[in-house]
Amino acid sequence: MKKLLVGASCAILLAGCGANGTDKKAEKNEKGLKKVTLMLDWTPNTNHTGIYVAKAKGYFKNHGLDVEIKTPGDVTADQLVAANKVQFGISAQEQVTQSRTEGVPIKSIGAIIQHNTSGFMSLKDKNIKSPKDYEGKTYGGWGAPVEKPIIKALMDKENADVEKTKIVNMGSSDFFTASKKNIDFAWVYYGWTGIEAKTRNIDVNMQYLIDYDKKLDYYTPVIIANEKYIKSDKDTVKAFMAAVKEGYEYSIKHDADSAKILMDQAPELKKQKQLVMDSQKYLSPKYKDDAKSWGLQQEKVWANYAQFMKDNKVIKKDFNAKDAFTNEFVEEK
Repeated sequence: MKKLLVGASCAILLAGCGANGTDKKAEKNEKGLKKVTLMLDWTPNTNHTGIYVAKAKGYFKNHGLDVEIKTPGDVTADQLVAANKVQFGISAQEQVTQSRTEGVPIKSIGAIIQHNTSGFMSLKDKNIKSPKDYEGKTYGGWGAPVEKPIIKALMDKENADVEKTKIVNMGSSDFFTASKKNIDFAWVYYGWTGIEAKTRNIDVNMQYLIDYDKKLDYYTPVIIANEKYIKSDKDTVKAFMAAVKEGYEYSIKHDADSAKILMDQAPELKKQKQLVMDSQKYLSPKYKDDAKSWGLQQEKVWANYAQFMKDNKVIKKDFNAKDAFTNEFVEEK
C-alpha cells in the first residue's frame, strides 16, 4: 500500500547534508518564479488531484511558484524532505509519527483526506467477512512494523488470534495479482483499489479500520515539510499551501473536471480512465468532509494514533502530538 520511512537510511541522508551547501534551496527560474519540488508518496493517483489541478490551472504560478512534481524511487519523500533534498513531500501520519520519535525533523502541514479510508480487502471467494476470519489466512503486506499490530487490534475485537494469521511481504505486486497467487487479504485504500475492484466487476469484502478502533482514524496522506525549512522560508510554504488548497477546493466542487485534469497531467492514467473518474467522484467529498476547511488537522487525532503505536510497541519514545503538525498554512483567516 505504501512505503514506511526507514530510520537508518534517513539518518544516512541527514548526515550527508547540513552546512556543506548541498541542501535543496528554492531558486528562481527565468520568469522570476521560485522553483520548488514536491515528492509524491507513490505514482500519481486521485490522492494527488488537487496538486495537479493547482499546477494546471496556474495556482502555483499565481503565488509566484514553479513547482516540479516527482514520483519516488528507492528513497522516500520523507527521507528527501528530512534531508532538505526537496521542499515538500506526501507522507502519512504513521510515518511522520515514527520519524519524529527517531529525531527526524519532518512536520505535517496539511491533511489531504480528513478520515482514514483504508482497510483490509479480500476477494469475496476468500470468504473473509470479519477480522475473525483472518485466522488461517495469509496477509500480504510490505514489511512495516505497524502492520501486525493493526491486524491484531481488529482481531482482538472478535477474540481472534493474530498468531494464526500468516504474514508475508508481497513486494511490488498489486492486490489483484497477489490475491490470485499467495495472499488472502491486504491493506488498501478503498478510494483507489476498492473502486478499481468495482470498475473491474470483481466482488470483494473489506473491513475498514475506523469501524473497529477510532484511534485508527488517522490522517493519510498528508503533506510534509522540514521543520527548519518551514521556519527559514515561511513565505514559500505559505504560497505553496495556498495554491494547493485552491487546487483541492476546486477538486471538491468539480470532481469530473479535476479527474480529467489529473489524467492530462499524468497521461499514464488515461488507460484507467473509468477508475480515475469513479475514484475522484468517491474522494472529492472526502478531502474536506466534516472539517471547517480543507487541510485542517486535530491534535487529538495525532495523539490517539501515537498512543496506539506506543501501546503496540511500534514506537518506544513519548510523542508530542502538538509539534507534529501545523494548521498555520491551511486555516481560514
